[in-house]
Amino acid sequence: MFRSKITRRLVTSFLLIIFASFALLGAFLLHYFHDYTLENERTALIRNAKIIEVALEPTFYVRSDALDDTLERLHNETGLRITVMDAEGNVLGDTAQAADRLDNHFAREEVQAALTSDYGVAVRESATLHENLMYVAVPIRHDGQLTGIIRTANSLSPMEHSYHTIFQVIIWGLFLALSVSFLISVWLAHRQVRPIMLLSQDAMAIAAGNLDKRLRWHSGDEFDTLVQTINHLTENLAKKIQESQAEAHKLALTLDNIDNAIMLIDARGNIVDANPQAEAIFHLSPGCLQRHSIHVIGNAQLSETAQVVSRENRSQTITFHTDRDDDEHYTFQVFLAPFPEEDDQKLVLAVFHDISMLQEINDRQAEFVSNAAHELATPLTSISGFAETLLDDDFKNPDASHHFAGIIYREAQRMSRLMKSLLQLARLSDETCRKQLVQVPVDLAAVARQEGQALLNAAEAKNQQLIIEGTEDPLFMLATPELCGQIVHNLIENAIKYTPEGGTITVRAAGTDASVNLCVEDNGIGIAAADLPRIFDRFYRVDKARARKSGGNGIGLSLVKFLVELFGGQIKAESEVGRGTRFTLTFPRCQQ
Repeated sequence: MFRSKITRRLVTSFLLIIFASFALLGAFLLHYFHDYTLENERTALIRNAKIIEVALEPTFYVRSDALDDTLERLHNETGLRITVMDAEGNVLGDTAQAADRLDNHFAREEVQAALTSDYGVAVRESATLHENLMYVAVPIRHDGQLTGIIRTANSLSPMEHSYHTIFQVIIWGLFLALSVSFLISVWLAHRQVRPIMLLSQDAMAIAAGNLDKRLRWHSGDEFDTLVQTINHLTENLAKKIQESQAEAHKLALTLDNIDNAIMLIDARGNIVDANPQAEAIFHLSPGCLQRHSIHVIGNAQLSETAQVVSRENRSQTITFHTDRDDDEHYTFQVFLAPFPEEDDQKLVLAVFHDISMLQEINDRQAEFVSNAAHELATPLTSISGFAETLLDDDFKNPDASHHFAGIIYREAQRMSRLMKSLLQLARLSDETCRKQLVQVPVDLAAVARQEGQALLNAAEAKNQQLIIEGTEDPLFMLATPELCGQIVHNLIENAIKYTPEGGTITVRAAGTDASVNLCVEDNGIGIAAADLPRIFDRFYRVDKARARKSGGNGIGLSLVKFLVELFGGQIKAESEVGRGTRFTLTFPRCQQ
């Protein structure tokens, strides 16, 4: 119990109050008793002196046996010490000692005081009796002349004994009062401290994180207000913490699932923290934190910009390029903004927007425009040149004129095919146009036989062997018949173009319960591994000179892939330089 500082303070305060109160009361009583007793004693001595004055005859103010007998009788009756002196202070008679053995008392304090007033009083230790006495001297006058002095004295020992007795009683009363007060103060302190201790325990539980805890105490006093206030504060705190946790959870989910990489960079360019996307994109490990970004990312532009943002306290946006170990190139648009911390540490928030796809689209768009312009410029140059030659020709050489006209016609046809392919791609890229396409069950095996038969003469012209393999059972898929035929036609035609004379082209149709497959395989020149991922890009050609000589324009395979995906299929290309190429198409199977 006394481990509580409040209990010790309360008990000490109660005891100090009781001790001070009783001490002051005891001191007042003792002082009052002392003054009251002395006043009563003084009054009694003065009254007795007056009585003795009346009892003594004027002739007694000389030393005589009659005076001694009278004083002895008065002493026996009153118990007082009586001294009679003449006007010069000589002792004429004394009840305590023979008069001739006493010296002159004229210089005594009480005597001197009596000479100037009605009486004189003094308290001192008697040299004769060796105890404290109160002396009262009363002057005796007859006809205005001082004839003698009567001094009465009485011992103060009874009063002092009573005084000491009262003092002891007060001390014991004070001790008893302090003992009782101690017990009462301990009980009162415990009564007052107990709710505080209970409230403190509950408050510590709340402070430790148990926000479901509520104070349960009812005392009918101000503690009830405190309890209600703490409960209300706890409830509000729990709500605020729940809201903060919900916000933190949403923020964490956002940071964990957002597509953008996010980093915190300090004023020195060190990476302080990063979200999972940043760790995945830049291969950040826990050991990479608190290291300079140039050592982690391999580019100083980010840290330099972060230092500028931290120094100027102003947001900036930069375009950031980085290369990965897997030879992939990334382009980021990075937004950097000041991010103040509670300890006044200057941090910079860096948000990476991956614009690699957009950059690639822009690059391919520029490449497409350049290739389209180049593809159109080449036949136009030929047409313009040979047309100009024909204008200057006098047609005297019909064979030459016919040759020039044939070149102009082939180049015009080439331009026409190119424009038709581009227009078809543009038309099919339109969502409205695609919705207007009517897809019906189409027998892929029948289409393969039909298109193979149509291109048989082209293969025979190059002394190639065109083999059509497949089941006689129908392989139905949902497609537009003419576009499905265009897919197969383009693949077979492409194989014929890029397979040398005497080569073999195999077209194989097959199916499973869930899909239908078409494989177009040749043993032609093949495609290098570096070019294989881009063969479906528009205007992309492995060997531009050879492709242009064979009449290719780089649109066919891109159109094939577009149509295959339009019908819900997939296309895969496999090739090896000098050994040939295989295109495999897979479509969902349907019933007629």
